[in-house]
Amino acid sequence: MDDMQKYISRDTISLSEAMRDIDNNANGILFLTGQNGEMTCCITDGDIRRFLLSGGKMDEPATNAANHHPKTANSIEEAQKLYHEKNWIVIPVLDNHGIITDLYTGPKDFKKRRGAINVPVVINAGGRGTRLDPYTRVIPKPLIPVGELPIIELIMKEYQSYSCNDFHIIVNYKKELIKAYFAENEEPYNITWYNEKKPLGTGGGLSLLKGVFSDTFFFANCDALLTANYERMIEFHKEHHNTITMICAYKNMTLPYGIVDMGKNGTIENMKEKPLMSFLTNTGIYIVEPEVVDDIPEDTPMGFPDIVDIERKKGKNVAVFPVGESDWMDMGQLSELEKMRIKLFGE
Repeated sequence: MDDMQKYISRDTISLSEAMRDIDNNANGILFLTGQNGEMTCCITDGDIRRFLLSGGKMDEPATNAANHHPKTANSIEEAQKLYHEKNWIVIPVLDNHGIITDLYTGPKDFKKRRGAINVPVVINAGGRGTRLDPYTRVIPKPLIPVGELPIIELIMKEYQSYSCNDFHIIVNYKKELIKAYFAENEEPYNITWYNEKKPLGTGGGLSLLKGVFSDTFFFANCDALLTANYERMIEFHKEHHNTITMICAYKNMTLPYGIVDMGKNGTIENMKEKPLMSFLTNTGIYIVEPEVVDDIPEDTPMGFPDIVDIERKKGKNVAVFPVGESDWMDMGQLSELEKMRIKLFGE
């Protein structure tokens, strides 16, 4: 395959470095090699997530979370057979010394089937989109195009790929333009509209949906597109009996400075040159139980993170489902719009 080196790193790297490399190849997997180039293990974004959820840390060695007995092949023909039998992500082809000579990622037109989760989706589309000013003075943020479609429709299509077809959209600012777009849309969407009489923030608008749901639903802002596995998110939420699951993305950032830890009397305790920093960021996408809606006061502006904190302090199960940086696209800032378009549709 082309660009094979994007899938290979040394087995001495940290977990945060492995996540960065996985994000760069956008295929969810990385093969780790020893000093002589022999493959020693592989690590996937799922391996990283499970390791972190069990209490692991991003600065630990990637090998701590890796699979040390991955499936391999001795020829492309064997790799093709293994791939189609088990639906693996990538099958490495090794020579007699354990060196990777090729990687098989499946046929070019092959698409993995997505499970039908049939979960209703609430989209908060009522904000003014001040970060995208001056565009949002003319057009509401949900209708700003990314390629040929507005961001809100791209978000809805991603949910539809998991058979989530029941949409509930909270609107306020330039709401008639948003409704008019969907009224004239050639593709019929099953949408229920909820009109805010005043701005209610990123969470307060949910109070308009009291009594609507009897089971789990997604709640999402209209400026973020997530391409992670929604089926896995729902499984995690249900398995841990969460009241709210917050979808968070690991952001990797290389600081352009040397970092110094100072001790008593100015002594230097540690130095790191341009360290890679990893931290969790809130994507603005949540999985929510209907009881949360009952706890939201009516006609009261409120951010959804405040609602998360209320449920957490009440002792409810509130948890994070981590995803990779490449799984999250945020168009809330002008500088990110073109990046999102290129990622979705290419140059």
